[in-house]
Amino acid sequence: MKKVLVLTSGGIDSTTLLYHHVKGGDEVQAITFDYGQRHKKEIEFAQLNAVALGVPFTSVGASFLAAILSGSSQTDPLVPVPEGHYSEESMKATVVPNRNMILLSIAIGAAIAKKLDYVAYAAHAGDHAIYPDCRPEFAKAMGAVARKCDWRPITLLRPFVKMSKAWIIGHGKELGVDYSKTWSCYAGGSLHCGRCGTCVERILSFKEAKIEDPTTYQDPEFAKQYDK
Repeated sequence: MKKVLVLTSGGIDSTTLLYHHVKGGDEVQAITFDYGQRHKKEIEFAQLNAVALGVPFTSVGASFLAAILSGSSQTDPLVPVPEGHYSEESMKATVVPNRNMILLSIAIGAAIAKKLDYVAYAAHAGDHAIYPDCRPEFAKAMGAVARKCDWRPITLLRPFVKMSKAWIIGHGKELGVDYSKTWSCYAGGSLHCGRCGTCVERILSFKEAKIEDPTTYQDPEFAKQYDK
């Protein structure tokens, strides 16, 4: 049994990761961050799933980071959220500078303080092209730092780093994840917009996984143009 701190955002990947460790018999705690993101509704879903699983949950207030990590559509209200597929160049506007390194550093410190042995985050293969801090080489380097930053070495887990989102959805379905209680949309509205990169990815991934998508979208037709 591992003692694991799971970074959870309330999205498909991190919620599945939370279930992955809980159902795997590990001793799990969850941590999420309010870093001033436009789509902070995801925090509600992170807490919802942690509570449902009986997992101790911490929400870290770090909204001051938005002023520092400017230039991203996720932290700067003046930058519009791009629409389309993640493969498009415009999606770089959704990159929050060095976000994972910053948040993982805080999570590693929290794990050390809580006397846990592992920190897990849900980077997956679909993230690699657009998000540098989700790539295997970043995770490997960050893992090396985690083992050296304190007298108590922390192991960084990234079990989905080579997996597709469709695979993650299939895995989560086997674990009993209710994906209607997850949040992906970057636009920050009351419903998933259906047009931003993460909504398009969500729609296409459920279809690829051959699992019914329980999500209500404002525009459920937009993503069909990317369904090749």
